[in-house]
Amino acid sequence: MNVTNWLPTTKKEVELRGWNELDVILFSGDAYVDHPSFGAAVIGRILEAEGLRVAIIPQPNWRDDLRDFKKLGKPRLFFGISPGCMDSMVNKYTANKRLRSEDAYTPDGRSDMRPEYPSIVYTQILKQLYPDVPVILGGIEASLRRITHYDYWQDALRKSILCDSGADLLIYGMGEKPITALASHMQQYADIPHDIPQTVYLTKEVIPQEGDIRLASHEECLNDKRRQAANFKYIEEESNKYAANRIIQQVGKQHVVVNPPYPPMSEMELDRVYELPYTRLPHPKYKGKRIPAYDMIKFSINIHRGCFGGCAFCTISAHQGKFIVSRSKQSILNEVKRVMLLPDFKGYLSDLGGPSANMYQMQGKDEKKCRSCKRPSCIHPRICANLNTNHQPLLDVYRAVDALDGIKKSFIGSGVRYDLLLHQSTDEATNRSTKEYTRELIIKHVSGRLKVAPEHTSDQVLHIMRKPSFDQFEAFKRIFDRINEQENLRQQLIPYFISSHPGCQEEDMAELAVITKQLNFQLEQVQDFTPTPMTIATEAFYTGLHPYTLKPIYSAKTQRQKLAQRQFFFWYKPEERKNIIAELRRIGRSDLVERLYKRK
Repeated sequence: MNVTNWLPTTKKEVELRGWNELDVILFSGDAYVDHPSFGAAVIGRILEAEGLRVAIIPQPNWRDDLRDFKKLGKPRLFFGISPGCMDSMVNKYTANKRLRSEDAYTPDGRSDMRPEYPSIVYTQILKQLYPDVPVILGGIEASLRRITHYDYWQDALRKSILCDSGADLLIYGMGEKPITALASHMQQYADIPHDIPQTVYLTKEVIPQEGDIRLASHEECLNDKRRQAANFKYIEEESNKYAANRIIQQVGKQHVVVNPPYPPMSEMELDRVYELPYTRLPHPKYKGKRIPAYDMIKFSINIHRGCFGGCAFCTISAHQGKFIVSRSKQSILNEVKRVMLLPDFKGYLSDLGGPSANMYQMQGKDEKKCRSCKRPSCIHPRICANLNTNHQPLLDVYRAVDALDGIKKSFIGSGVRYDLLLHQSTDEATNRSTKEYTRELIIKHVSGRLKVAPEHTSDQVLHIMRKPSFDQFEAFKRIFDRINEQENLRQQLIPYFISSHPGCQEEDMAELAVITKQLNFQLEQVQDFTPTPMTIATEAFYTGLHPYTLKPIYSAKTQRQKLAQRQFFFWYKPEERKNIIAELRRIGRSDLVERLYKRK
C-alpha cells in the first residue's frame, strides 16, 4: 500500500501529495494507527473530508532540539493536540503510582515515548516556537481536565488544563462536530470563536446568558473541599443532559467557560465517521514493530457510542455521554467486509461491541422525557421505565455478521451488562428478545471466557458505585452455568472487581473474599481504584464527601490501607494467608478465618 494512503507524517510525505502548505497539523501522544478506534486518525480524516490538508506528527520528541515540532513548519489554520486514547497518567502509572513497564499505544510497547500531560508539554513547546498560531486541545486528557479537578498523581487540585497549557481552545467529548465547525469558522475569520458547542475557552469577561451555572471558583475550591464536591454535581448533570447549560468558573482574574455539548449524533452522522478512507493499519514507518493496542482491536468492530450506566468510577459518560448513538446495520457490515480484506484475517472477529456490549440502539421510548432528564444513569438505582431494553436489533446485527461468507465466528469482547439481561420489561417481546440474546450470546459468541463486571459484593459499596446488587451477578451466573451445562460447553465467567473504592472498608473486602470463594472463584481480573478526573468516585476520594449528599464517605488512601484491602482478592495464595489472618483478627472478624481457611 502506498504511503500516500495515510495522512502525511513527514515533509517528504507532504511533498508526495504535491502540497506546499498545510492547513492543520495534529500532534499525537500515540503511534499513528489509521483506524477509527484511534482519535487522532478520526479527527485527521474528518478534517481531510472537509477538503483540508492535514498532517499528523505522532509521538514527537520533546526532549531534544524539538525538530519534530519544527519539521512541518506552521499550519495555515491551527495545531491540534491529541494526547492519546488513554489518559496519559493512567497510561504511565499504576494505581500505586508506579511506572508501567509497557505503553500499549507505542511501537513495541516502549514506555518512554510520551511525556506526562502531553497536552501541556506539546502546547507550551508550540507556543514557544509559533506564538501566533492557535493551539486546540482535544482527547480524553483535555475532556477530563476541562474544569478544576483533583489530580491523583500530584495529590493536588488543579485548574483547567487550558490555564496550565496556554492553549487557545479546548474541545471536549467526541470531537467530530466541534472540530468541523471550528475549521469552517477559521477558514473565514482570523479569530478563535467562543460560540461553538462542546468547547471550552478562557476569558476575562463573561456576558451572562439565561441558564448559566456559576461554579465555586478555583480558589474557593482550593480552600474548601465542600465547595469542590458541590461543584461536581452540576458538572456531571450538565455532562449528561440532552440540552445542557453553560458552566462558568472563575480562575484568578479569568473565567473558564464550558459551552454545552452538541446533541447526540445521528445514525447517519456516526456512519459517516466510520466510512472515511482509513487504511485500518499502522503507518508504514512502524513496519516490523508491534503496537499492542492495535493488536487488540484490529479485528474488532465498534457498533455504538455512549453508555447510560453512569458508574461512579468511570469516565465514559464524561467523554462520550450517556446517550447511545448506534451505527446502522449496513455500516457495521461494510466495516466487517473491510476487516475481512486484511491480510492476516482468519475469519474471527474479536469483538462486536462498544463501551458496553449490549446497549446497541437502546434509548428512551418517549424521547421528550429524555430531553428533560438529568439522571446520570438510566439504570441506577433501578432501570428507567422509559428505557427501551429490547435486544432484538443487536441480535439482528450478530446474525447478519455471522451470515457473511468468510466469518467463522464473532466474539463479544466488551463487558456485558447482566442487569439489562435480567430486567423484566412490561413488553413481552422485549423480554423474549433478552432471553434469546442471553442464550445466543453464551452459546455462539464467547471465546471461552465471558467478561462481566460486578465490581464488588457489598450492596452498600455497589450503591455508591452505581452498580446493581451482587444478587444479580449470582442470578446471571446460574443462567450462564445452566446454559453451558445444557450445551456441553466448558466456558468461564470472568468477573471484574475493584478494591479501595470510596465507601469500601476492609471488612467489605474480607466478605468479598468469602463470597467469591463460595462461588468457586479465584479472582484474576482485579484492580485498585484509580482516581481519574471527572468522576463521582474521584471527587469523593479527594473531598471525603459524596458530591450529591455532601455526607462524609471513607476512602482507603495510604499504601497500607490500599494493600490491606487488595490482599483479600488473593486469599488463595499461600504467601498471603498469614497476613490475611492477622488482618481479620485485627478488624475483629476472626469468624471469617474459618470460612476462608476451613480445614478439610
